[in-house]
Amino acid sequence: MFQSIHFNAKPRAVTNASKPEVLGKLEQIVGAANILIEPEKVEPYGADAVKEKFPPEAVVFPETTAQVSQILKLANEFTFPVTARGGGVGYTGGAVPVDGGIVVGTDRMNRIVEISPDDLYVVCQPGLTTYALQQAVEKYGLLFPPDPASYKDSYIGGNIAENAGGMRTPKYGVTKHSVLGLEVVTATGEIIRTGGKTVKNVVGFDLVGLICGSEGMLGIITEATLKLLPMPEATATVRASFKTMKAACEVLTKFTPEGLLPMAMEVIDKNCVGAIEQNYAFGLSPDAGAILLVAVDGAKAQVETDARLIEQILKENGGFDVLRSASKADEDKLWDVRRAISPSLMKYGTLKINEDVVVPRSRVPELISKVEEIGRRHDTFVANFGHAGDGNIHVNFLCDRDNADSIARARQCVKETFALSVELGGSISGEHGIGYVKAAYLDMAIDQPTLEVMKGIKRVFDPNGILNPGKMFV
Repeated sequence: MFQSIHFNAKPRAVTNASKPEVLGKLEQIVGAANILIEPEKVEPYGADAVKEKFPPEAVVFPETTAQVSQILKLANEFTFPVTARGGGVGYTGGAVPVDGGIVVGTDRMNRIVEISPDDLYVVCQPGLTTYALQQAVEKYGLLFPPDPASYKDSYIGGNIAENAGGMRTPKYGVTKHSVLGLEVVTATGEIIRTGGKTVKNVVGFDLVGLICGSEGMLGIITEATLKLLPMPEATATVRASFKTMKAACEVLTKFTPEGLLPMAMEVIDKNCVGAIEQNYAFGLSPDAGAILLVAVDGAKAQVETDARLIEQILKENGGFDVLRSASKADEDKLWDVRRAISPSLMKYGTLKINEDVVVPRSRVPELISKVEEIGRRHDTFVANFGHAGDGNIHVNFLCDRDNADSIARARQCVKETFALSVELGGSISGEHGIGYVKAAYLDMAIDQPTLEVMKGIKRVFDPNGILNPGKMFV
């Protein structure tokens, strides 16, 4: 079986959440039909894309903010862990109950409360998928910009908790740039509201910014007010091949002097290109050492002008087999290459360790070159692709899941790649977060005084250590 990462499954933790008195009270809060306790039913809620299993003792599905508050107050009374969970598609174990206890699933909290075309915001609950939200606001001619690759399965609450990114980040930013206000139940069960429905709001501390990216360690999001934008009239994509990754990545800084701000800039290395072509036969050039996709959006006439200019820039800087979309169907075909990467990499190993390091955009060529060198030094196959426009590269080390030495070499590659990213002015994660998977490396990216401030904030919000224990700080 091909997996992103693999660990041994853990025995089911037993905490006070297993007490009949606690289970009875949970049933009273959410109803018997909305609580799972059977091992075979709770097991799927004990893992995410990491695939390591930490089965919870129970899974509860509240429908209201008041119910979430009651659950957390109960957890403090009986001292058992609570882990909030959305779509369960994360890559760092952020929504996995590593210390047992209960999982709070937000599946039933999936309503759109309000859409305001005049004031450009939407109010929704955390259990709504990104795709469902995008489809709903598009009916009003509006755009919700964040677009993580898992947008059809990821929940809004999880996107905020992880501060998810995506391909449109170069122009529109990450999830936190689209969050105006939040309703949050703190670890102690208090219901707080922060931010609001306006773009400008400087009253009090920026708790919205604090909650975004906090990985469910400070509170459970129960409602979000999100910023919308007018839907662009048109989009266009240009795709080009390059002899090397270095040549492709060096083009990234050529657009700004021309006044261009592409919506997306994605790069794919030669190992990905080879795997894609072998699996799908798109007709990609065997001479392609890399592929660069550049997308723009806006008014139709301007998009046409920008796309022609991008095409010219790519050709002038070593791009060949340059293709520019003339229709939405053309555009989809150009992006099919990007979508085909992950399934195609199966041919290189049975275990794929996928890391999402980030560096300043101008340092991407150096990052790629040195990561390839790390792979060669440790005899480990490496494939690089991702969001070159914001410096967020997905570095994939392929190894044999049944070979301890192969895995150990890959792990060493990961450690050296993290150190390299920090050395280049970046960090160890651009969008996947820390969870428990990257917790051991956190001090590479954050100094001790700063870590202590973060731990202090955690203690203020969660004095009893109830929410999502075992994450980030080890």
